Amino acid sequence: MTNISLSPELLQYCPNLQLGCIQSKVTVLEFPNYPELSHLIEATTTDIADILQTADIKDLPNIANSRTAYKKLGQDPSRYRLSAEALLRRVVKGKGIYSINNVVDLLNLVSMQSGYSIGGYDADKIEGDVVFGIGELNEPYEAIGKGQFNIHKLPTFRDAKGAFGTPTSDSVRTMVRPDTQQFLMVLIDYSGTGELKYWMQETVNLLKEFAEGEEVETWVVSM
Repeated sequence: MTNISLSPELLQYCPNLQLGCIQSKVTVLEFPNYPELSHLIEATTTDIADILQTADIKDLPNIANSRTAYKKLGQDPSRYRLSAEALLRRVVKGKGIYSINNVVDLLNLVSMQSGYSIGGYDADKIEGDVVFGIGELNEPYEAIGKGQFNIHKLPTFRDAKGAFGTPTSDSVRTMVRPDTQQFLMVLIDYSGTGELKYWMQETVNLLKEFAEGEEVETWVVSM
């Protein structure tokens, strides 16, 4: 189990912050080798597109709470779009979501359904303990699909090697690859409501059904 803590600095801005952590041994399958999960995602995106408008997304409770946290830290959530919000905007516009592999795709499914931005990492690529804090000036990393990414004033995961994830975009260093065996998911909840544990259990169910999830550990990190 990866040791994760919250920085006192971040808690000053987000006192109700809690992290829903799930670590599991998984089998990664590359697209399109998981048709049942793909069909479930397609049905979900269709349902979401039928009931949501783009203007409604920012007011969904978990996304609204996350946007408020960004503003408290001095960052613009419309410029550094939260991953959950970005996914939903694609879906509502009829663009669907990118299919990558079963592990990343099921993470995106939970993110769309819950409104939580979720970090997904190869746990074997994380070195030492992890602290969730605030990104510093001149502390970029290579983000997935974005190149060098400015994380200043963003909520940021760090290990012994430095920053590797934010609710906007995670790093290439810890990304899930075909040879990933230990998968770490972190659901980021700024509200402190009881909804987090429900979505953690839903995620565990998906990992077991679609990624051969074994040796699953779950825990909540809070103040």
